[in-house]
Amino acid sequence: MKLATLKQGGRDGTLVVVSRDLTRCQTVEGIARTLQSALDDWDAVRPGLEAVYEALNHGAARHAIAFDPRQCHSPLPRAYQWVDGSAYINHVELVRKARGAELPPEFHVDPLMYQGGSDSFLGPCDPVLACDEAWGIDFEAEVAVVTGDVPLGATLEQCTQQIRLLMLVNDVSLRDLIPAELAKGFGFVQSKPASAFSPVAVTPGELGAAWKDTKLHLSLEVELNGKPFGKPNAGEDMTFNFARLVAHLAKTRELEAGSVIGSGTVSNKQGGLFGSSVANGGVGYCCIAELRMYETIEEGKAKTPYMRFGDRVRIEMRDGDGSSIFGAIDQVIQRHDPKA
Repeated sequence: MKLATLKQGGRDGTLVVVSRDLTRCQTVEGIARTLQSALDDWDAVRPGLEAVYEALNHGAARHAIAFDPRQCHSPLPRAYQWVDGSAYINHVELVRKARGAELPPEFHVDPLMYQGGSDSFLGPCDPVLACDEAWGIDFEAEVAVVTGDVPLGATLEQCTQQIRLLMLVNDVSLRDLIPAELAKGFGFVQSKPASAFSPVAVTPGELGAAWKDTKLHLSLEVELNGKPFGKPNAGEDMTFNFARLVAHLAKTRELEAGSVIGSGTVSNKQGGLFGSSVANGGVGYCCIAELRMYETIEEGKAKTPYMRFGDRVRIEMRDGDGSSIFGAIDQVIQRHDPKA
């Protein structure tokens, strides 16, 4: 099943069920007005949502309209909780290696996570606003899950059962603000502005064999200014699967329905700078920082600039037939004047 939220009906939008081919959708206010309300009462409302989904896919929906991702919020325009992990140790190892630091052994057994801002997400086609290019504007292409209610101390099996939906993420990072914040020893705030999520959220069952061991075994496609930048497989080199990430978070607290947990930047192990880019036959990168890390390690300094005003990033994932699963995150970097 595929679900989205239109930018109408208040700040939490209006829930729609979307056809498998992402061409049609239908509002379901008689079942659930918002995605959060659906998640709050998932077992009761899911059968009705699935019936609408089947009707859409068979051309039998009576009130279907054209689906336009540009009219969408993120599936959850705001959430009770957004926590991002760093499940791809290759990415973490590169970050540390670029600054001459060793990877602590505990990083292989204990996930890294941080609490992000969840009071306002960007729509999948909304611009990324920034006041200054000198902040080091970067994208991070990720996969995320949305949970139901997860009890305190949940087992891996309980966590698996409570994964309701999957989405793609652009976890925007302001790289040149990060060092000073981390030096304070208290985590990200200014360096992590609002994230954007794919137009559509998808139930795990919709993904078939690609959803295995709570990992999504498909390529995550990234374009920068219309050119291929990355296509790593999100299921490969993922040290901690989603059940493990959810369980890590639930070790000391319960999770409310609608909690969003990100994978961190998708990253595959590769053969260094000159063999890792898409142009050189590699799978490329899901953020500019990772390319800059390779440049620093192998050439002594980073050469590729971060994003500038007017730059565009596109993030998408396709099934085995080449069809888009979640729709695309398609965003332009735009100057924000706080005085305007």
